[in-house]
Amino acid sequence: MNLDQNSTPLFDAVKKYVDDKVIPFHVPGHKQGAGLREFAAYIGDRILQMDANGMDDLDYANNPSGVILEAEKLMADAYGAGNAFFLVNGTTSGVQAMILEACKPGSKILIPRNAHKSTIGGIILSGAIPCYIQPQINKELGIAMGVTLSSVKEAIKKNPDAEALFLINPTYYGAASDLKALVRTAHANGIKVLVDEAHGAHMPFHEDFPLTAMEADADMSAVSLHKTAGSMTQSSALLTNKRIDSEHVRQVLNLTYTSSASYILMCSLDIARKQLATRGNEMLSKALRLARAAREEINKIEGLYAFGRELIGTPGCFDFDETKLGINVRKLGYTGYQMERKLREGYNIQVEMADLYNVLALVTLGDSESNLDALVSALKDIARKTYVREIKNNTIIPVNPDLIVPPREAFYSPKRSVGLDESVGEISGEMIMAYPPGIPVIGLGERITREIIDYIKILKSEKCQLQGASDPNVEYIKVIK
Repeated sequence: MNLDQNSTPLFDAVKKYVDDKVIPFHVPGHKQGAGLREFAAYIGDRILQMDANGMDDLDYANNPSGVILEAEKLMADAYGAGNAFFLVNGTTSGVQAMILEACKPGSKILIPRNAHKSTIGGIILSGAIPCYIQPQINKELGIAMGVTLSSVKEAIKKNPDAEALFLINPTYYGAASDLKALVRTAHANGIKVLVDEAHGAHMPFHEDFPLTAMEADADMSAVSLHKTAGSMTQSSALLTNKRIDSEHVRQVLNLTYTSSASYILMCSLDIARKQLATRGNEMLSKALRLARAAREEINKIEGLYAFGRELIGTPGCFDFDETKLGINVRKLGYTGYQMERKLREGYNIQVEMADLYNVLALVTLGDSESNLDALVSALKDIARKTYVREIKNNTIIPVNPDLIVPPREAFYSPKRSVGLDESVGEISGEMIMAYPPGIPVIGLGERITREIIDYIKILKSEKCQLQGASDPNVEYIKVIK
């Protein structure tokens, strides 16, 4: 069946609801903005008129049979998937649904250590047991890359009873693993493949991007359309192939899915999908051109290195997404955190994230030449005013700590608070992660080591945003009694 990707069934239905001037005796209580005038005065009446609730003509997100279902079928078609499910709680809800669908309590799941914190939530909810795979580390850049085929084969050999393999495609910084080979190997061993494509929602719509999960025959993937594909923040999609039971997926989603899904967010998914399917190649060609030109100019600046496709073939990098404009600032004498603050405070530019040695700027279908010119000009100006003093490379990414207590058990175990320095050898009762990117430094149920404590102190000294700990200053950490 050929679907018309120019159509937007959900958006059309919501527009008709607004145009019909329906008198609302239903939630939300602001009644199309009349009860929230200060907000309406700033954002406009129309968006609040679209803030509707489930009804026959607008369909029901939890069990769609009308326009939402039509919109989801169009999404699946655009992404080459068997089924698609709209998400209004970000890709976090998709990641957790994938784990809940594939794993039951006690199931083993193979996961790269640089997976997002949402995977830990999925593991706690499902009762699965994580078996971590160490991603490759680029020590020059100080970042984690993808996983290799050999490391996955070794993990399967150690855990032949694993139910699922969880992969990231691509990483926050743009590195992609050899997805097709990884999927083939997992399937040959009876293991489902779940893919976090939070940063790859744009990739199916241009030939210059890495292979996607659906193209590689993965079982499920979660895509953040809001991050790189144009929809509104919090809106994403869960994709599955035809082998996965769609009814079971819907049941899993409904365990945590709101019964009041935002029509504004879902409409943005409907329109973003149409735009990608009909104009994605053209828009992404422009984004790639801008990213490539900026990368070339930045690499002319002494002390800066905007990394890209030259990383392909290095450990953990089978392919690369060029719209991830990662800039290593170590040789200019700054940490990534310092550069992030300089760009924001001195030039009104906000990058996506920073770490010890890098800043990351995302170039998307919404960028313009003037945006990239402003970034390049700011970096040139900072470099011109800087006496180059290379920071010594002290890349410290702790190896995977030992998992002593399953995360679900650790979550429910009684805990006590101890000083960070006194926690060596204890079993962690909480997660600590730098956010972004949300990768755990220490996870629930893991043994705390001196190396981990030292790494946390480095992150604290650089005023990195640490999350997960009960103590916001991370002077104390909760451990299992």
